[in-house]
Amino acid sequence: MNFSALMIAEYLGGVVEGDPQTTVDRFAKIEEGSAGALSFMANPKYENYLYTTDSSIVIVSQDFSPAGPVKATLIRVPDAYSAFAGLLRLYEQSRPKPTGVSPQAAIAADVAVPANCYVGEFAVVSEGVSLGENVAIYPHSYIGQGVKIGAGTTIHAGVKIYEGCVIGENCTVHAGAVIGADGFGFAPEGEDYAKIPQIGNVVIEDNVDIGANTCVDRATMGSTVIRRGVKLDNLIQIGHNVEIGENSVVAAQAGMAGSSKLGRGCMIGGQVGLAGHLTLGDGVKMGAQSGIDKDIEAGSVLLGSPAMPVMKFHRAWAIFRNLPELVARVNALEKK
Repeated sequence: MNFSALMIAEYLGGVVEGDPQTTVDRFAKIEEGSAGALSFMANPKYENYLYTTDSSIVIVSQDFSPAGPVKATLIRVPDAYSAFAGLLRLYEQSRPKPTGVSPQAAIAADVAVPANCYVGEFAVVSEGVSLGENVAIYPHSYIGQGVKIGAGTTIHAGVKIYEGCVIGENCTVHAGAVIGADGFGFAPEGEDYAKIPQIGNVVIEDNVDIGANTCVDRATMGSTVIRRGVKLDNLIQIGHNVEIGENSVVAAQAGMAGSSKLGRGCMIGGQVGLAGHLTLGDGVKMGAQSGIDKDIEAGSVLLGSPAMPVMKFHRAWAIFRNLPELVARVNALEKK
């Protein structure tokens, strides 16, 4: 389906700069654009591609001033990135989605599957499971006993959700994720370790995204809780009894030990590690590979391992990277 620059601008509340009748029928990165493609330019690092791209339409922010001639038709919007993301969401929603229940799915007799749900091949839906409207369960997923899945939630291929866990509405759980495996609980007994039963569950609230191969462990008692709006990247480890506050985001390969608590609106970089039983206040930002071993006040921006305020880290790093030269100077002075 073709869309004109004018139609797109009206949908986005933007302004056309160029031919309003220019049409597009697909998306493309600005550096790979071709005739008939729609691209966007939000990061100044990509500005040079704007002057050479073959994309027919490019979305830019309204305050952007080109440094040279642009052959593409521009659509100016308040925020190019969010506007383009909105178009991608609209496109995603328009794509056909699988429907119906595969005869190769194994569904317990007591489970009521709403007519508008999808359950794919070799998926297992156990006794006592509750499914909301428009739930999609892709092939080879396992839904354990008594699990509750809210309306509009998508469970992608190969996801494992253990018994008693609760998934809210409009969530997405990507392939290979494991929700509700046992937390890492063992008690020393002489030279051995005795397993501590993990009898709690995982509660995931509405509008949460969980990335591929991410693991969220069940609580020892009570619940491991992922609050509404949280976005978890791929390959993340969430320990037992962790609580992540609303609208927090966590990047890939981060790990959170048991009973750590994150406030609202936190931003956790890739490969960040949190020790157990810590509390991070609202709005904390942690740079990639930071190590956290103490409670963090709300609004802090930290980097390093152990983590420290980001500007202090940069000053310390400036000294550290010059240590070989400093040592050589000290040795020379000692010889004198």
